Amino acid sequence: MRRPITAFFRFCLRIFFRRIELMGLERVPDHGAVVFAVNHPNGLVDPLFLLCFAPAPVSFLAKAPLFGYPIIGSIIRAFDTIPVYRKEESGGRSLAEMNAEMFARAREILKRGCGIAIFPEGTTHDDPQLRELKTGAARIALGANVAATVIPTGIYYTAKHAFRSSALVLFGEPIQVEPLSIPGEPPPEEVDRLTAAIDAGLDAVTLQAESHAALNLISRAEDIFTSDDEQPLVEEFDMRRRFLEGYHYLCRTDPKRLTKLQHSMARLEAELRRAKLDVHELQPRIDAPRLFRVLILLPLALLGAALHWPTYRLVDALAKRFAKGEGSMIATMKFLAALAFYPLTYIALALFAGWRFGMIAAVVTLIATPALGYLALRVLEDTDDVIGDLRALLHRMFRKYGYSRLIARRSAIRDELLEVAREMGR
Repeated sequence: MRRPITAFFRFCLRIFFRRIELMGLERVPDHGAVVFAVNHPNGLVDPLFLLCFAPAPVSFLAKAPLFGYPIIGSIIRAFDTIPVYRKEESGGRSLAEMNAEMFARAREILKRGCGIAIFPEGTTHDDPQLRELKTGAARIALGANVAATVIPTGIYYTAKHAFRSSALVLFGEPIQVEPLSIPGEPPPEEVDRLTAAIDAGLDAVTLQAESHAALNLISRAEDIFTSDDEQPLVEEFDMRRRFLEGYHYLCRTDPKRLTKLQHSMARLEAELRRAKLDVHELQPRIDAPRLFRVLILLPLALLGAALHWPTYRLVDALAKRFAKGEGSMIATMKFLAALAFYPLTYIALALFAGWRFGMIAAVVTLIATPALGYLALRVLEDTDDVIGDLRALLHRMFRKYGYSRLIARRSAIRDELLEVAREMGR
């Protein structure tokens, strides 16, 4: 059952995210006890990446209430998920009893040579930094009484709640854990030492700052610097980490220079908005095959978009309502709502076609509608890119002075960023 469910969710992730990239898979052992210690910015979407893309089967620790949810409960049971109980869910048992049972099951899985994924922050969140890590990952790895490998794993999203954004999974440097000679609960000093090592490992594979404003500034600076929305995600991630170092450097050494740089970026962005251009379009390039695809397939794509639009709007509205303002849960709600309502849409359209035109029409509609939806997704993305490039090309041809000014402003910002890097010895 694991394999078909995993294949289905892998397909769903490829639809939800425009790009998914993996980095560091060679660091993950293909056998033996492995503990993935993962950051947790995006609700139930985060575990799907480990489930679908880890090189070996992975089990999870999950909140006990999830086991009572329809559909979700059945799925997580199929993957040997371990329930984590809170005091109010004890059912008369002590918290120590429930913890002992949880750790025993986790250790049993590791002894079988399987993997476990743990979110050591304890909960999903929208914070710009990792939360203080809990000790569960270290206690499980140390108490398994087998040689284990802990893999700090970072999941980086370009826009975690947005449909057709991008995601990067980074597998960090392995931490080798030798079995303890003392049976039972591992010594606290060993647990603290391993937890600190996991913390350092997660720091190396996550992008963190003291505020969302700082992360937003870094994102904007990297966009202006590269002007390339198709670069590999790992390069984008590394660039943003370097820019974060530059941000801290200017905060310490020359805050006025940082403020001036921010003003220059804001001025360029304002001028781009007035010109209805994106910074990535300052180097327009007309892709002939893409333009041809758009011209040929656009009518079918518009039909697919029209059929899916009501459901798309419904899914978006439900996600925002049930996420209750928590950015870390919006993508989860979109994912779950889409899994429920898109199949219902296809069935409803097929029933209508069957009622009006017969059984063959129903079957054709049931097959063709999702295919048209996927076609709409790809072609409308291509259309957006083609329109942007054409708009930039026309701007360069007929508004040469304004276009040259945009290029000059972008070059000045880029030169300033390079000068900061040079001063830092990067």
